[in-house]
Amino acid sequence: MATSDTRTHRGPRHSAGRGDHPLVRGLLVALVGVLAFTGTGAAFAYQTLQSGIERHDVDDILGSDRPTREPANPDDPNAGNEYNILVMGSDSRDGDNQAIGGGDVEGMRSDTTLLVHVAADRSRVDVVSIPRDLVVDIPSCPMPDGSETQARLEGYGWSDENRMWNVPFALGANSGDLGYAAACTIKTFENMTDVPVDDFVIVDMAGMERMVDAIGGVEMCFEEDMVSDKANLNISAGCHTLDGETAVAFARARKGPGMDGSDIGRIGRQQELLTNMVDQVLSRNLLTDSGELYRFLRAATSSLTTGEEIGDLTAMAGLAYSLRDIDMADVNFATVPFDWAGNRVRPNYLSAELWDSIRADEPMALPEDEQDDADADEPADDGGTADTGVGDGQG
Repeated sequence: MATSDTRTHRGPRHSAGRGDHPLVRGLLVALVGVLAFTGTGAAFAYQTLQSGIERHDVDDILGSDRPTREPANPDDPNAGNEYNILVMGSDSRDGDNQAIGGGDVEGMRSDTTLLVHVAADRSRVDVVSIPRDLVVDIPSCPMPDGSETQARLEGYGWSDENRMWNVPFALGANSGDLGYAAACTIKTFENMTDVPVDDFVIVDMAGMERMVDAIGGVEMCFEEDMVSDKANLNISAGCHTLDGETAVAFARARKGPGMDGSDIGRIGRQQELLTNMVDQVLSRNLLTDSGELYRFLRAATSSLTTGEEIGDLTAMAGLAYSLRDIDMADVNFATVPFDWAGNRVRPNYLSAELWDSIRADEPMALPEDEQDDADADEPADDGGTADTGVGDGQG
């Protein structure tokens, strides 16, 4: 298929998760559990876990020109409002990440980005994956030295045709401050969607590996071999319990047998991995064993970079409690609807409808796929972001 071909693709239709387990409660219940520690070690445990989270106040970086919403209760701006969290996965090679990522690669990118929308009435959670290869308009973002990223965009010769989603994260991260990486990504997201972001979370590869190992691995079944030399992945067909190293390799891989080379295909595998991780957490009944709970929480918080509010364990616990009645049937996954544009993708008119529904705090506007074979004509991936100057850095 010629790389100039463009087709409409709606992305995976929104769907509930598997089984009857409470997905979001499973993701957040351990954070409530930290408040259940009793005895003389409680304060020490809390402080140890809290100290593992790197928090950033990015309000000054974002500035005042941002989407707004009318508060449900003018006397209490935090009461009865929807809550939008931008979750970013970093492929940094710093520290423990160097061995996991397969060598020394300069800079860092956000190869995984999710918008988690929590409904105001806490009746559902919508999760939208944003493709790394999505071509977007990138607004300029201030840097700590007083410069603006627009100068770097122009200096590197990045045209409107290759300014991909992960560029602002990489530009911000070059400052050496992950708060700027998050803020520049948030500015791009809000510019694209007009949806206000309330908070953010960044997790690196080492943190993901430790979380998987802390729950004893994650069970996955494969219909065919999954092999990627670049991601150091080699899994035979059948059912396996993946350790942290293998799970991270699976989440990062794009090219090789069992994979189509696209970021879109990788998104589907990542969502499956996250769902299976939650099932594993639920099956372990972590809250019944304070020692095991502490080990899991320490792994989960040891590599997090967050906004000022969500990074507070008490605030996390409060959000988890507000979602106590959420079940997997109330959680929906989708990918931003797009058109193929060569080896890139562009948001289409359906993406505008999706963001309109998120902004209105309504169920996601994603019609049923009418072309079940749309992915069959995906163009071959060319290796990612090499022509943008950001670099690929993954499998």
